[in-house]
Amino acid sequence: MKTRVAVLFGGHSVEHEVSIISGLQALGALDTSKYEAFPVYIAKDNRFYVGEHLREVTAFRNMADCLARATRVLPVPADGCVELVRHPAKKFGNNVMATFDVVIPVVHGTNVEDGTLMGFLEMLNIPYASCDVTSSALGMDKFAMKAVLRQAGIPVLDAVEYTGRDYALDGERVLDEIEAKIGYPVIVKPVNLGSSVGISKAKDRQSLVDAMDIAVSFSARVLVERAVPNLREINCSVLGDAENARASACEEPLNAEDILTFGDKYLSGGSKKTGVSGGMTDLKRRCPAELPDGMTERVQELAVATFKALGCMGVARIDFLNDKETGELWVNEINTIPGSLSFYLWQEVGVPFGALMDELVSLAFKRQRQREALTFTYESNILEGFGGTKGAKGSKM
Repeated sequence: MKTRVAVLFGGHSVEHEVSIISGLQALGALDTSKYEAFPVYIAKDNRFYVGEHLREVTAFRNMADCLARATRVLPVPADGCVELVRHPAKKFGNNVMATFDVVIPVVHGTNVEDGTLMGFLEMLNIPYASCDVTSSALGMDKFAMKAVLRQAGIPVLDAVEYTGRDYALDGERVLDEIEAKIGYPVIVKPVNLGSSVGISKAKDRQSLVDAMDIAVSFSARVLVERAVPNLREINCSVLGDAENARASACEEPLNAEDILTFGDKYLSGGSKKTGVSGGMTDLKRRCPAELPDGMTERVQELAVATFKALGCMGVARIDFLNDKETGELWVNEINTIPGSLSFYLWQEVGVPFGALMDELVSLAFKRQRQREALTFTYESNILEGFGGTKGAKGSKM
């Protein structure tokens, strides 16, 4: 009997369209001789949909038509699986549109990748192949992530954080503090977004104002850190869990700007080498990266250490900043569900996309077995002594 796999993508996120591309790439990589896999699309209003046409990226070009042809469903936990039930239900006939045993979440950004979706999957008690709630939330919150990594002895750049309210109430004070504490040039970014959305480099006061205005329009919290001179960006993926994790090949994204932008990542060119187009596969890159002696091994070591320090599981991508002149290396961020699942980095070390998907399914079931071995109930007679809505034994609460 084939394992029934639901590939979830979309969601209420500025990275919605990127998630569609990544999700369909993952769906296409699942071995049909092993899995009965199907797409589950989460629309921008967080409604769930199924339909055979959702397997094709062209279906999403006309969203109104796409949703009209799809069937809205509600995930409902059943015995050892989850059912997708038609909503609203028909009075007659079968309303269970699909059933699945395991989930591959391929979502990016806030409201999904940040642990929100993972919490929902935990409530459904279904195996899923990604970081859990805590590690997902830490990975999305760049400021909290830095604090955890710094505690673990992993090099990160110092940064300051401000809320949109701070900036709105006393913008001049915020700008003065940034200039005094960090100096120019600086990188300004939303605390909890990915795919380089809302990130800008500021070289003077006016460009700092512009950068802050952009960042606070995307997030209630903004992080500011110094820009690395002689910058080289290096990415490395990690696959596994806390017990067993390994690193992929390293890549060096090639872009003309000071920082890698959303456009650099997703709107530039096409990929011939991988045979799969779209998403992060279209980024111009050097892979494997041509790095100084010992740096590849150092990046891989730090990538695995970062993955474990944050309690990750599944496949993630850790992005590094390197000063080419001094050789200094810092962890910039982790992508707990990376674009295209970083399959192109694993192909470089002999792990094809299908094998990567096999490992993700295995990891999901492994964690579920470990979870089921834990105790989630505690026998007590506390309700017997509870005297009603006023509190135990009739006392006021």
